[in-house]
Parts: sequence; C-alpha cells; structure tokens
Amino acid sequence: MTRVKSHTALAKVLHWGFIVLYAYGLFKQLDDIGQLEDSGLLIFEAVFAALFLLIVLARYFYMRRYETFLGARVPVPLLQKRLARATHVGMYVCLVALPLSGLMIAGLYAQGIKDGAMQDVALGLHELSASLSYLLIFAHIGAAIFSRIKGEGIWTSMVPVWTE
Repeated sequence: MTRVKSHTALAKVLHWGFIVLYAYGLFKQLDDIGQLEDSGLLIFEAVFAALFLLIVLARYFYMRRYETFLGARVPVPLLQKRLARATHVGMYVCLVALPLSGLMIAGLYAQGIKDGAMQDVALGLHELSASLSYLLIFAHIGAAIFSRIKGEGIWTSMVPVWTE
C-alpha cells in the first residue's frame, strides 16, 4: 500500500478557501445588533451564516477521511496526535457554534426579540465561539509553523509555500 504524502487539491481548496470565507466574516461583522433593523442586512447575515455552516460541515466530513499528520516523515508522538485532534475538533465546534449562534441572533431579532435573556445568551455564545476560534486558529498556526521548523513533512502536505 502506498502511503499518501499530501492532501488532495480539494482538501487544500477547502482549507485555504475557508480561510478566505472566515476572514470575510471577520471583516464584515456587525458593530451593533441594531444594524439588523435593515431587513436586507438581516437576510444577508442569515444567508451568510447558513452558507458558512454548510461549508464548515462539508469541510469537516471531507477532511475527517484524512490523517491529522498526513505527510509526516517521522513518527508523531501520541500526545501530539491527541493535542492536534483536540485542537481540530475544538475549531470545528467553534466554527459550527459561530453561525448557529448568529442564526439564533437573527431569528430572535426577526421575531422582535432585540434584547433580554434569550438574546444575551445567543450573543454570549456567538462571542465565546468567535473568541475561542481565534485562540484555536492561532494555536493551529503556531503548531504548523513549529512542525515546519522541525521538518516533519506535515507542512508540505497542506501549505503551498515554504515547502520542505
């Protein structure tokens, strides 16, 4: 059996394309929930959240077919595998919670619930999932750079620049 040394082109497109989508969502975020008074913006935000959620789920179900350390040229310690798995799962949980909480905010707002306990919970979940996603993404990037510096071969399986 031949060992796969690199991710497929589709895996790379899903990985790097999602980064563009995430960055777009980050830069276009609302400054205030009151902006949802604009029904066109409310609809756009709901459609964006639904599309984001579908892409995250598609990415998850496609990527779970592959080893976390695809392309590794050296044995990867069990602890490192478990930390990587926990980081990836955590990112997916956050990246699913982010659009779901956004849809909750939009749904509540559309029903006239602009403040109060339910909206506070939805907003809190949205902020928590965003903050945790930043932390986990930075951890992921840091681990990828560390792996590249160590020359394990993992970087080259997914990243098109600074290859080993």
